[in-house]
Amino acid sequence: LDLSDLMPNIARHADELCVLRSVHGDNPNHGPALFMMNSGVLTPNRASFGSWLTYGLGTENADLPAFVVLCPGRPVRFAELWSAAFLPSEFQGTYLNHSNLDPRKMVPNLNNPTVASEDQRKQLDLLQELNRDHASARGADPALEARIQTMETAYRMQSAASDAFDLSREPERVRDRYGRTHFGNACLLARRLAERGVRVTQVYYGNGQPWDTHGNHNAATRVLAADMDRGSGALLGDLKARGLLDDTLVMWGGEFGRTPTTEGGDGRDHNHHGFSMWLAGGGTKGGMAHGATDDFGFKATQDKVHVHDLHATILHLMGFDHEKLTYRHAGRDFRLTDVYGRVVREIVKA
Repeated sequence: LDLSDLMPNIARHADELCVLRSVHGDNPNHGPALFMMNSGVLTPNRASFGSWLTYGLGTENADLPAFVVLCPGRPVRFAELWSAAFLPSEFQGTYLNHSNLDPRKMVPNLNNPTVASEDQRKQLDLLQELNRDHASARGADPALEARIQTMETAYRMQSAASDAFDLSREPERVRDRYGRTHFGNACLLARRLAERGVRVTQVYYGNGQPWDTHGNHNAATRVLAADMDRGSGALLGDLKARGLLDDTLVMWGGEFGRTPTTEGGDGRDHNHHGFSMWLAGGGTKGGMAHGATDDFGFKATQDKVHVHDLHATILHLMGFDHEKLTYRHAGRDFRLTDVYGRVVREIVKA
């Protein structure tokens, strides 16, 4: 594999990487492209791929959310990117602001300062009994069932989250290996959550678009890549060393790429016509590249992989037929790939 000198830590895991060199989407603007990459359409109000996965897979750890989103700051305008939309609300991504690494600050209202845990359990049991009496008298109500489940998860998180999100429990050498930046901390949290059975963890690089290099591209990319490479490489190494990479899929990329031509002398513009992403683990073939762009690196030309194809392949790797994982809403069956998508079987282990 041809890998940039800016990514020495990721390069150490080249044998695990499946590089997709021909990904393409439908829109060059951040908002629509982010919706496309996260939920398969260019507009809001559709369920994210994390919600679809947790809807299909369920949970392995009832004490923690099945779908966690790590993004520093308070990205209210990004919240629809991890929305469950018309799926039951229990499958919505749980947003955590890891700007402050104190678990009590990372997870708002983690502990009740006025009611002891034993009394909370009694209150919750009574409330759940009333809710189920209400439901049995009126028939099944998915919204009510989701709220019952959410309250149970919130109660259990009081102890589980204090452990899972506490990076001070990690050795100093591990913290240093990941890097003590927002991204490095998030990658380490992602490993800790994978160990605890959290189905989907989504890590955003910063609050906003730090990689949106319309100017000062060369200098900015060197700084960003060093940080990104450190955390990503450490995550891959730890997952492999702990035997987690075989059944954990790591997906790396953005909502589009950058043009091979200059913008304003020292920048690069958006390019949705052809860009690279990589996958690792989770049943993908390692040490390979799939697809190609034209000679200028502008447009995908060989073995093209649309975002719908990427989503179909992710679902396949997780054990689903993307055409059959559906949810009936507003008189029709919806799915992550809408009416498109093909599994890129060339990258899947036999």
